[in-house]
Amino acid sequence: TIARQLAEILLRGMCEQSYWNPLEDPPHHSPLDDLLRHPLHTKDYALSRRPRVYSGENLFCPQENTEEALLLLLISESMANRDAVLSRIPEHKNDRIISLQSASLVYDLLTIALGRRGQYEMLSECLERAMKFAFEEFHLWFQLVSVPFSSARAVKVLKECMRLKPDNPTIPLLAVKLCIGNLHWLEEGERFAKIVIDMGEKAAEFRAKGYLAIGLVYSLKATDGKHTCSRMAQSLSPTDHLAVFYLALQLAVSRQISEALGYVRQALQLQGDDVHSLHLLALLLSAQKHYHDALNIIEMALSEYPENFILLFTKVKLETLCRGPEEALLSCKRMLQIWKSCYNLTNPSDSGRGSSLLDRAVADRRQLNAMTLPDFSDPETGSIHATSIAASRVEQALSEVASSLQSSAPKQGPLHPWMTLAQIWLHAAEVYIGMGKAAEATACTQEAANLFPMSHNVLFMKGQVAELRGNVDEAKRWYEEALSISPTHVKTMQRLGLILHQLQRYSLAEKILRDAVQVNSTAHDVWNSLGEVLQAQGNDAAATECFLTALELEASCPILPFTIIPRTL
Repeated sequence: TIARQLAEILLRGMCEQSYWNPLEDPPHHSPLDDLLRHPLHTKDYALSRRPRVYSGENLFCPQENTEEALLLLLISESMANRDAVLSRIPEHKNDRIISLQSASLVYDLLTIALGRRGQYEMLSECLERAMKFAFEEFHLWFQLVSVPFSSARAVKVLKECMRLKPDNPTIPLLAVKLCIGNLHWLEEGERFAKIVIDMGEKAAEFRAKGYLAIGLVYSLKATDGKHTCSRMAQSLSPTDHLAVFYLALQLAVSRQISEALGYVRQALQLQGDDVHSLHLLALLLSAQKHYHDALNIIEMALSEYPENFILLFTKVKLETLCRGPEEALLSCKRMLQIWKSCYNLTNPSDSGRGSSLLDRAVADRRQLNAMTLPDFSDPETGSIHATSIAASRVEQALSEVASSLQSSAPKQGPLHPWMTLAQIWLHAAEVYIGMGKAAEATACTQEAANLFPMSHNVLFMKGQVAELRGNVDEAKRWYEEALSISPTHVKTMQRLGLILHQLQRYSLAEKILRDAVQVNSTAHDVWNSLGEVLQAQGNDAAATECFLTALELEASCPILPFTIIPRTL
């Protein structure tokens, strides 16, 4: 108890600046005294006796207050576990309650201490040790889910929490968040959302969140009824900007641009600095071909969120159209600098070519053609397909194996920063392809390949470079490899269809392009390519229908797919 209380004082009542190393002499006064200018309250930290110093192996001396607090808490946890009273017989009830309370206080403080430092893996290990106390104890079960991780185990823990507190609507809502996040368990997410809705008045204000959750599930599944649920969430909670925003986003995905604009403006009136609402407004303006206005909105959003890479990618696309490729390349270079400052990671594959490549290209004033943003999450599809989820996991595993064979220096830290870096390189490569500079495009693609050699986006870009060099057979091979990993990657299907068209393999080209239309029915370039293939086969009537569909879809096509905006609770 004394160790836990001292840890609590260190965490709650002691500023880091006023802590001193136990091996050093204490300061004569607190360093905060000069800042606060309260000389009357100056404390003298002189010790009446020297601290006792031990010698020997495997000794640890904390260097700052969080380390000392964590050391005390781990000692307390060890003692609480050692003295745990787990017996359920009536005579031991009071001892068991005291034992549980002591352990629970220690684990609460461990959550604070480790959560501040982002040490979630260590925190998860500590909380798993708490499970010996957790029989019928909601607090310990729910605390385990507070650790930021997305796994099937977390959903199982939440199910146990729901059993212990069936009338708490926040628990199934948290389960929905996990299910529609990295897990992509849409059926399971729908079931949890319906639990919240079925609570009726018991759920109170959370019922609107339940309708919002089920609307997001339907949106991701691309099934009927998605607008109805979003509108219900908005009507139940008219001041919730998220409900209005997601209604606007779903209308945008369905290409109801004018109505979506009305709702996104309403969302911005409720919360004017919401990054996703600002981004959606820019995409909607680009769908109406107001590119300069869209760029102004993106730059305004970046003034508030300068490190948001999705906004930066959109800015590059708009700059290409409004200001030319040199501005786009400058932005690519700035993204690399932002990435380095954000993540402070060492790239084992960085050959140092990237910055010089971009420096040379900025001085080049050639015109850049329209380009598309490569994205690891395949945003061009409005729905989540099991095949694309499996593809992302397959390519990650293959890339890790390939990287381990190619290099002894593994990527540091979590996966997301490296995926972002690979996207930056692929985007730069696409700029170079539009400029007709195959050598620089190859170098940038190789930088991405060093990070994720088996990514379907990297293989697709290699196919693009091969096409630029005029090597149709090599391009066809890269596209086929990309489709073997991600069979529903629409851009790859479209390019392969055109190559098969060039090789006069019309039936196979038509088959691939029709499959692409099934995956994403709003891709105007796929409809146009399908029209060309049908025209080459003499089917002029069907070709005309495809061309008209392509024209209609292109008229409402944003600069980037609306689905690049994440749909999460």
